[in-house]
Amino acid sequence: MKLSRNKRFSIDLVIISTSLVVWMLLLVNPGNIMTMEHCHISTSGLSSVSLQMLLEMNPLSSQLMGWGLMVIAMMLPKLIFPIQFIYLQSLKRYRFANALLFVFGYIIIWMLAGVLMIAIIIWVNLWMPMSYLPAMILGFMAILWQYSPMKQRFLNLGHNHQTLSAFGWNTMIDALFFGVNHGLACIGSGWALMLFPMLLPQGHNAAMIIVTYIMIAEHFEHPRVPRWEFNLRLRFTRMIIAQTKIKLTAYINFKRN
Repeated sequence: MKLSRNKRFSIDLVIISTSLVVWMLLLVNPGNIMTMEHCHISTSGLSSVSLQMLLEMNPLSSQLMGWGLMVIAMMLPKLIFPIQFIYLQSLKRYRFANALLFVFGYIIIWMLAGVLMIAIIIWVNLWMPMSYLPAMILGFMAILWQYSPMKQRFLNLGHNHQTLSAFGWNTMIDALFFGVNHGLACIGSGWALMLFPMLLPQGHNAAMIIVTYIMIAEHFEHPRVPRWEFNLRLRFTRMIIAQTKIKLTAYINFKRN
C-alpha cells in the first residue's frame, strides 16, 4: 500500500513551504535572535559582570526562540518521509493529529538539547568572544564525527520507523514517542553540525544552509554497517543531478517539437 501521488505532494508542499517561510524569518533575523550581541563589558573575559551583561543583551527567551526556528527551518524537510509513513499507517481520522504529535515530540527533544547548546554558545562567547577558534575546533570534531561508527549508528536509528497503534490514545502516544525517538537519533547524528553555525562570529546563514544540505543528504542514504568510513553521502546530490538532466532534456525536446 502506498500514498497517492497527490497526498505525497500535499505533504511535501506543506513541509517545504513551512520550512521556507521560517528560513525567510531567520534571514531577516528580527531582534538579532540568530546572533550574539556584545559590548565592551561583555567581551572583557569570564566574569559575573560579563555574563550578566551578555544575558541582558541576549535574553535566553530570544536565544531559545532563535534555536527553535533554526530547528524548524533546517530539520522539517528531514521529516517528510516519517510523516508520509505516519499517514500511510494511520486511520484517516488520526493522520493529522498523529503527524502533529510526531513533529511536537521531535521539536521538544531538540529544544531540550538547545538549552545545553545555548549554554555552550554563551560560555564560548564569554571565553573567546568574536573568535573563530571555537568554531574551528568544533568543525574538526564534526569531521571526525561524520565518519565515525557512532554517527552511522544514529543515522541507522533514523531509519527505524516504528509501527503505530491503530486506535485511540495509543496511536497518539505512539506518534509522540516516534517523534521523540526520531529526534534523539537526529541529535545523536547531527549535534556537531547544528552547533557549528552558532559558534561562527560571522557567516551563520551560509553555514546553516550548507549544514542543512548535508543533513538532508544524509537522510537519503541507506543504513550501513557502523564503522570508520570516509563516505561523502552523495546519493541526494546524484538524484538532484539526474532529475535536473531529465527535466532539461524534456524541456529541450519540447522546444524542438
